[in-house]
Amino acid sequence: MGEPNPVLTVVADGDVRVVTLNRPERLNGVSEELHQRLAEVWRELAADPKARAVVLTGAGRAFSAGGDFDHLRRHHTDPDLRERSIRLDRAIQTEMIRFPLPVVAAVNGPAVGLGCSLALGCDLVLMAEDAYLADPHVSVGLVAGDGGVSLWPLLTSLLRVKEYLFTGDRIPAATAVQLGLANRTVPAAELQREALALAGRLAAQPAEALRATKAALAVLVEQVSRGAMEAALMAERATMTSPDHIRIIDELASGARRRSTAPSAGTEAGPAGPATAAGED
Repeated sequence: MGEPNPVLTVVADGDVRVVTLNRPERLNGVSEELHQRLAEVWRELAADPKARAVVLTGAGRAFSAGGDFDHLRRHHTDPDLRERSIRLDRAIQTEMIRFPLPVVAAVNGPAVGLGCSLALGCDLVLMAEDAYLADPHVSVGLVAGDGGVSLWPLLTSLLRVKEYLFTGDRIPAATAVQLGLANRTVPAAELQREALALAGRLAAQPAEALRATKAALAVLVEQVSRGAMEAALMAERATMTSPDHIRIIDELASGARRRSTAPSAGTEAGPAGPATAAGED
């Protein structure tokens, strides 16, 4: 696969590829560079003739705790960046749906906003017992265009989708399993081993049959989700410059800066960490 990109690493473990979001100092918040890599990596993996399955996880104590504040704020004044981000969001969703190999999410900590969509876009989802999901796009003044609107209704009831998208509430790992948003919980210390074991089991399955089954399911997912995906992406682009979103992100960024410079400040600034918004890409 060549040299790993610093913000996203790909490591071979036999015929399994471990893809790691690698911005641990920012709780794997999504920067412009990471956003781009998340759109590119799926075709690179599909072109790897020795790869049979993938594990997707995050470095450090988060899977991905939302959007990087600096990146989010640039959207307020940069129309080209807004268009590029929407294209990348569309590409990530489409590439993950069409990706031929089985993907296991190892959700090792908070999976928020686009991070939540990445986890739920995988074929199987294992969560550390202390991890959680959340998609607070609405709470930060955005439409959930990167997967919440199009993906969640395929996994759980529409009533539950509305509850969690409208409120942005956290979904603890055990609740995620009950709702059908995750397959099972795993003790944190065992998560990586369990995910690799499951991916290895999938890699050992007859490849043609597994890929064809996944491709047939992908047709269903695309047919059901495409209209909602496009509607949500266009609405998200519009809300990137809404007064509510600009105000909320400025307030969150200011609060994070105050906490990071306070003498008694710890390493964490709320659920999204010191430099991320628990919301967007």
